[in-house]
Amino acid sequence: MLDLTYETPKPKVIAGAKHDWELVIGMEVHAQVSSQSKLFSGASTRFGAEPNANVAFVDAGMPGMLPVINEYCVAQAVRTGLGLKAAIHLRSAFDRKNYFYPDLPQGYQISQLYHPIVGEGEVLVEMGDGSARLVRIERIHLEQDAGKSIHDMDPALSFVDLNRTGVALMEIVSRPDIRGPEEAAAYVAKLRQIMLYLGTCDGNMQNGNLRADVNVSVCLPGAYERYQATQDFSHLGTRCEIKNMNSLRFIQQAIEYEARRQIAILEAGGKVDQETRLYDPDKGETRSMRSKEEAHDYRYFPDPDLLPLEIEQAWVDDIAAALPELPDAKKARFIGDYGLSDYDASVLTADLDAAHFFEAVVVEAGDGKMAANWVINELFGRLKKDEADITQSPVSPAQLGGIIRLIKSGDISGKIAKDVFEIVFTEGGDPAEIVAARGLKQVTDTGAIEAAVDAIIAANPDQVEKAKQNPKLAGWFVGQVMKATGGKANPAAVNALVSAKLGL
Repeated sequence: MLDLTYETPKPKVIAGAKHDWELVIGMEVHAQVSSQSKLFSGASTRFGAEPNANVAFVDAGMPGMLPVINEYCVAQAVRTGLGLKAAIHLRSAFDRKNYFYPDLPQGYQISQLYHPIVGEGEVLVEMGDGSARLVRIERIHLEQDAGKSIHDMDPALSFVDLNRTGVALMEIVSRPDIRGPEEAAAYVAKLRQIMLYLGTCDGNMQNGNLRADVNVSVCLPGAYERYQATQDFSHLGTRCEIKNMNSLRFIQQAIEYEARRQIAILEAGGKVDQETRLYDPDKGETRSMRSKEEAHDYRYFPDPDLLPLEIEQAWVDDIAAALPELPDAKKARFIGDYGLSDYDASVLTADLDAAHFFEAVVVEAGDGKMAANWVINELFGRLKKDEADITQSPVSPAQLGGIIRLIKSGDISGKIAKDVFEIVFTEGGDPAEIVAARGLKQVTDTGAIEAAVDAIIAANPDQVEKAKQNPKLAGWFVGQVMKATGGKANPAAVNALVSAKLGL
């Protein structure tokens, strides 16, 4: 079991000049499907290609070109839905969402409004205080992405790159269950983590492969509870949507600013207009983009070029059977099987590559707690210093496991182990061979250790008297013996002999 306490969302309370206000947040997360080709064409989805190089005739809106559904993209959407414990609809349909934009050549976007492929699900979002929030998913639908307009290449002209046009997106729509900026960021981070485990989205926010539209409104205390009881959205206040957020930090900043902007309007006796806004991170503020459209503004209608999408339950079951172990389950297993703390298990499962690396170290070392300590404290710390990630580690699981085995066998002390780790990190090599070749093996001969202890005691009679008065000072003798033996003496033996010699 995860060491979590599920709680009803606690609202972020913002004090206004006249009232306390609560935040209500819903999110639409756009996740680019990890696939080799686009949703309705065979054009490549490779990022970084020359502008307009990955464009098929259907993507360019050429007359007479018909879309053909990409089965793999459908499977990826189903896989994501299953990972979010959502209902999978065996029958879904595509609609045309009509609007003009220069980087949308067809003049419409193919999406799913009325019959999405994935229905209601949920995400357990862990917070820093050990509690968790349950955010409900309303739906996930498949749709095409638009292209990219470029405005900074010429002072008088704009350019259009259609490489992204037609790339498959999953739009993950939440209920208004998020009650603060930190929860919003944690929710997006958890979605990203789950999809990385599933392999359905690469989660690259910098490239725009994962971005969020954030709906923010404010209400007086008690209004959210009335919404929960009645499902009447009017209790929640007028919402504004902040578009295309691709940074967890900016999401939090934008929510904070937008909430205070709305509170100022309401307390001045004004009315919040429902609109779409953009966040300017340089100024730290949101600005109006356009009035918020409703579904009827887009003139949705069923796409006449695409039949309803019908899938079989057996196919869904096969996808479900092949799902990998997901973050929550892996964390619970790490806690149960290896005796890790909640914190250590969270750190090790935050990234799938790190989780795999850790388990490979456990296989080599045979000790989960020691493996966790070395991976988190020594390896992660050293990689951070070099601004590298776990996939770039010069130390393999076999090498790190070998260092831990040498500690457990008593061949080296923890201090020497850190020296060996640094040698392996910078020079490579087998830890056992390094210890043998450089004379780093731990001294376990009690006779040699006793001689060193006797010499230190004989040379420091004043310290002996102080230690007898205050036993905590015995550590000074231990340190001196370790220094005299170059850190090779067995620490346990040194401690025992020092205590015995001093009569402690």
